[in-house]
Amino acid sequence: MAGVRRAASLEFIMIAAQLVPSPVGPLALLAREGVLVAAGFTAEPKDMFARLTPALQAEGLEIVDDLGAPAEAARAYLAGELDALDGVQVWQPGTPTRKRLHAALREVKAGTTVTYAELAERAGLPRTAARAAGSACAQNLIAPFVPCHRILPSTGGYGGYLYGVSVKEWLLAHERGAIVDRA
Repeated sequence: MAGVRRAASLEFIMIAAQLVPSPVGPLALLAREGVLVAAGFTAEPKDMFARLTPALQAEGLEIVDDLGAPAEAARAYLAGELDALDGVQVWQPGTPTRKRLHAALREVKAGTTVTYAELAERAGLPRTAARAAGSACAQNLIAPFVPCHRILPSTGGYGGYLYGVSVKEWLLAHERGAIVDRA
């Protein structure tokens, strides 16, 4: 309907994004009404936005100077307050099983690691559900707030990490207190 305008009092909800500098590159944070819906180590928030559901993508993306609590928590975490990310409200889509696995991920404390099988058990699944745990980590939209970097293969090593194994190694060293220069 050409010429029709919406009332000025209506507010449109958009996904707000901010980049937070870190020693391993920019951390893109995306939030909807203060709830974090995506986070990851990329200089381009559009990369994270593209991983959101079509319904969230339909809201649009706006780059902001200050995202508030999620950005404050990220800066505090990078400065050494390792539990700062724990209180940030997050939301991501998934099946009930995936949501249980993501909730279990948030219970793995900074400075500790568990295996994929142990993560499955913490989510109330059998140890044989290690692949489901790995899939939940691979599809996690909100790193490091949902700390998939704390999950390691039972065979040793670091396993994979969407943002690179070097970022995963840095996060784990940071949480062990092995990093001297902090952000």
